[in-house]
Amino acid sequence: MADEVILIDGNSVLYRAFFALPLLSNDQGVHTNAVYGFTTMLLKVLEEKKPESILVAFDAGKTTFRHETYKEYKGGRQKTPPELSEQFLIVRQLLDAFGIKHYELDQYEADDIIGTISKQASEQKKHTNIITGDKDLLQLADDYTTVSISKKGTSDLEAYTPATIPEKMGVSREQLIDFKALMGDPSDNIPGVAGVGQKTAAKLLNQFDTLENIYENLEEISGKKLKENLTNHKEDAFMSKELVTIDRNSPIEISVDDIVYPGYETQKVIEVFKAYGFNSLMDRIDGEASEEPVERAEVSFQKISEFDDAILSPKENIFIMESWEENYHSSDIVGFSLSNETGHYFIPTDIALESTQFVDWLKNPEKKKIVSDSKAMKVALAWKGIEVEGIIFDLLLASYIVNPQNSAHDLPGVATFYGIHDTSFDEEIYGKGAKRKLPDEDVYAEHIVRKAYVGHQLYEILQNELQENEQENLFHELEMPLSIILGEMEYIGVRTDVERLKEMKDDLDLRLQEIEKRIHELAGQTFNIDSPKQLGVVLFEDLGLPVIKKTKTGYSTAADVLEKLQHEHEIVDQILLYRQLRKLQSTYLEGLLKVVYKDTNKIHTRFNQVLTQTGRLSSVDPNLQNIPIRLEEGRKIRQAFIPSKDEWVMLAADYSQIELRVLAHISQDEKLIEAFRQGKDIHTQTASEVFNVKEDEVTSLMRRHAKAVNFGIVYGISDYGLSQSLGISRKEAGVFINTYLNSYPGVKQYMEEIVNQAKRDGYVETIMKRRRYLPEINARNFNRRSFAERTAMNSPIQGSAADVIKQAMIDVKRALEDSDIHANMLLQVHDELIFEVAKEDVDALKKLVTRAMENTVSLDVPLRVDASYGDTWYDAK
Repeated sequence: MADEVILIDGNSVLYRAFFALPLLSNDQGVHTNAVYGFTTMLLKVLEEKKPESILVAFDAGKTTFRHETYKEYKGGRQKTPPELSEQFLIVRQLLDAFGIKHYELDQYEADDIIGTISKQASEQKKHTNIITGDKDLLQLADDYTTVSISKKGTSDLEAYTPATIPEKMGVSREQLIDFKALMGDPSDNIPGVAGVGQKTAAKLLNQFDTLENIYENLEEISGKKLKENLTNHKEDAFMSKELVTIDRNSPIEISVDDIVYPGYETQKVIEVFKAYGFNSLMDRIDGEASEEPVERAEVSFQKISEFDDAILSPKENIFIMESWEENYHSSDIVGFSLSNETGHYFIPTDIALESTQFVDWLKNPEKKKIVSDSKAMKVALAWKGIEVEGIIFDLLLASYIVNPQNSAHDLPGVATFYGIHDTSFDEEIYGKGAKRKLPDEDVYAEHIVRKAYVGHQLYEILQNELQENEQENLFHELEMPLSIILGEMEYIGVRTDVERLKEMKDDLDLRLQEIEKRIHELAGQTFNIDSPKQLGVVLFEDLGLPVIKKTKTGYSTAADVLEKLQHEHEIVDQILLYRQLRKLQSTYLEGLLKVVYKDTNKIHTRFNQVLTQTGRLSSVDPNLQNIPIRLEEGRKIRQAFIPSKDEWVMLAADYSQIELRVLAHISQDEKLIEAFRQGKDIHTQTASEVFNVKEDEVTSLMRRHAKAVNFGIVYGISDYGLSQSLGISRKEAGVFINTYLNSYPGVKQYMEEIVNQAKRDGYVETIMKRRRYLPEINARNFNRRSFAERTAMNSPIQGSAADVIKQAMIDVKRALEDSDIHANMLLQVHDELIFEVAKEDVDALKKLVTRAMENTVSLDVPLRVDASYGDTWYDAK
């Protein structure tokens, strides 16, 4: 119903989503599974309910007024995994993007906030729907209030009303508080009455109606032990009643009138979805946008039909190129805009590219150009045979450096971040998805010109911020030169052996058929392996494997479930292998075949330079950084990447343990530094320290565990994360981490000091002054603060490693230009650079690249590079 009030129990829904979904993360390594589950629920609510008002309530912290009654309230709960804690911050960002109010109150729980608001709504006779995973909130149901409990995951909700509660719970809505007081709740450490479970509690209340009546009529209760327990635990029962009763008069500073929901701005939601990789949800956000009129400056402009010297004479210009699609390798160019001291101009694509005068202006390094995406512009125009020179400032790159926390690195998004509203978002002009179309020329012409108009304002703002942050070198000496190199790499592309890809696909087809046959033999029947429903029946009914998790459609056969069953039956390993190979086939072999450019017989990926807050590059269309290499079949995909010329080979150069070396340098831990200086195997040394054995007594399992801890420390891994990685208990994982930190006191001290520094400054920096802002570092909320602390520890390490390889790319490129070596840098994949080189120059290139990469940045430990070559990328490893 249109006037419905929606109240969401944020903590409960996030917890449900976290444990219901596999541990997902985005390109930045930020865990997102709980937020993804929460978002699917939220979208469903917005689509189906179209609420008048909406609020998400959160717990404010560990301590509440209930602890004054009972200090052990919620005691004994396991510490929230950091992989979940960090997502509470993200979900708040998501809610802000949707324009949905969220609220928490010190000393009170989300239940109390929801109880107070729902009471106000009922008094105003407004229909309310409470969404939670916790049946404690059923006590709030009334004639105007429905409580929807998530059954499996988050999106499958079961509605409870006063009429349906007796049938489902065995007691009336009015009796629920007494019901819970009798039973207690181990999850919240509420004692209740010993020996009284759900059936006994229901029976007692059906007979005596209330808790008070039960105790007034103890003599009528049959059963000596029950009567004894009730007598001995009377105090516990009434204390439990106080604990489970939701405070419907909590001192909140908002009311039901403050949570009216006007809808959301589509672009804001799109940016958050992009940042966290929720691409599959994009199509579900169309048509909900709120319409708030924005006053914009008048911008008069001239459409260029021919050029004169005056327009192109200024030495400094804001110059914007508008691509129709994100993939500028193949996209049409919509048009250009130019803004300088002579005025604002729209230049149609055909006029621009057919004008010798304008093309000469593009090529002229003396004509300084401030642009919005230098790499996209240079590559798109390179495909037109035009080399652009004179780019002195990239607005999006500058924005990324000074505001890495801002996920909107398109020009309207950056402008909006600074409170500049003189341009529209692209979706407002062109539409989105299947509805995207080019409007009349006067509409898109003004849009492109407005981008140049706001570019003037942003140029001054961003220059000042770079200077204030001492990030001018990072921008001018690292990111700007790198964008040119990345553009050249993209344009060159990497030659692809299409026939080899097809052969691998055919081979994999045969392999999959063999595995499918084996699975059917082990199952004793044929069935559709790709059908989770059929597979669930085979595994859990026919073969009788233990059920780990159920979903609304049946048994869960998710990867994390199957991994827990690997030792139960041989069929499980075969199914996991089958799925891995199917993904290789569909995502990579078939996927790569679709993106080979017929004109060049190459793949031209795009490197995203403004995405990750750590400074890492990512790759799209296709993502060549994610080709799986754990399986040999995955590694073999690299056989399809070959040199573009005969008598050339591929060369790969890979940093060895760069993040651990950066950790040694930043932490100044003496043991780590000495180990790297002596060329020791760092994982063996760590295993020796952690397990207290001599290095020659370290087993392969010990080394594997030590390796997981080493790299886990870099990424701020928790006991929960390490336990999942190694298949051990959280307690064992915690012992590993603590022993590691005691063995490397410099690392432990670094972690403590960097957190304190972050609390003082509000950010941390890499060795090249790349910042990571941490607005939650001093938050009172434990979860939000813990995530920020973990980020403070690992961002300088990951970010510095990213800085090092970026600087190495620049140094290698310069060294190549100064040499006579015939070679091209083609790809960057994490800590690895891939080249193609003439066979006669391969030894020279190997020396040049190794020397440049190992000497690119001076650290207190040596950088080491492994370089090798072969006929294909696969052979180069």
